[in-house]
Amino acid sequence: MSYTIDVYRKKLAPVSEPIAFFAYVSFFPQLVAGPIERATNLLPQFFKKREFSYTKASDGLRQMLWGLFKKIVIADNCAIYVNDIFNDYQSFSGFTLLLGGVLFAFQIYGDFSGYSDIAIGASRLFGFDLKRNFAFPYFSRDIAEFWRRWHISLSTWFRDYLYIPLGGSKGGHAIRNIFIIFIVSGFWHGANWTFIFWGALNAVFYLPLLLTKKNRKHTTDTVAAGKYLPSLKEAFQMGTTFLLTVFAWIFFRADSLAMAFDYISIIFSLKFFVLPIQDFWSMNTGNHLIYLFFLLIGFIIVEWLQREKSHGLELNPLRTPKAVRWSFYYAIIIFCFIMNGVQQEFIYFQF
Repeated sequence: MSYTIDVYRKKLAPVSEPIAFFAYVSFFPQLVAGPIERATNLLPQFFKKREFSYTKASDGLRQMLWGLFKKIVIADNCAIYVNDIFNDYQSFSGFTLLLGGVLFAFQIYGDFSGYSDIAIGASRLFGFDLKRNFAFPYFSRDIAEFWRRWHISLSTWFRDYLYIPLGGSKGGHAIRNIFIIFIVSGFWHGANWTFIFWGALNAVFYLPLLLTKKNRKHTTDTVAAGKYLPSLKEAFQMGTTFLLTVFAWIFFRADSLAMAFDYISIIFSLKFFVLPIQDFWSMNTGNHLIYLFFLLIGFIIVEWLQREKSHGLELNPLRTPKAVRWSFYYAIIIFCFIMNGVQQEFIYFQF
């Protein structure tokens, strides 16, 4: 669609080489789940001579390794508990249901951004540069920043081909247009009212920023840039934004709206204060949840330290000793073998 629209708008000349065009359309690394590549970025690369670059190839392999870690270790292990909790949510305490929402947030992030890392890294091996699709979104300070960092290729696609043509924020139609693109985004994920409500809910979260003209506040800066720790204000903003996204993810994961509202009502009931010890025993996973907890902490720390880079394993050989780098690589590979949960299909393969 972007190719057709860009040709119509005269932003791109029609391609006279059918092989290049069909290679662009069927480019296998990003074909199934993205990043959504536009013809203006990917198509011209088929006409350029490509030579092997050790720097690009090694960085691509590191990004693929980080993507595999996010999928196999983070997403698939979180999925074990997410499935147990959501499939039998009425049997658990409110705290456990909140934990299920948090784990699903990490599952869908590890699953989808992991795939994107693998696709981008594999493309670099062949000399192709795909657009970045995730920019550490859970470190966002508001919902507007979150959507600039989450599934970037889809968010910018809707912005350029739907929001702006509808008039954007001009002419007093900004609120209408925001709801349209978020609801369409929900409908794009599936013909279920849960996805529609998820999209509308994100529009509601976005609305206060739009009305106060703060939706463009964090467009280029990174939280706590150049620092090891965020300020208390930044920590509060990140925590609030994360909880809002977790709340919305519950609707995304639930089988129906009735289930989602029932799930949330338990979280906000007195059952929230019931000790979850019995819940953990009923899931019969032994110490696995404890291991996953520490893995998630380590994962968050690595992503935080790398938040100004393009991916979690972007290391500078001149600044990072070889022994440290390779120890880290081998540790990730070992975790991929010993913490490989029940194999789960990529979530975004269904969309």
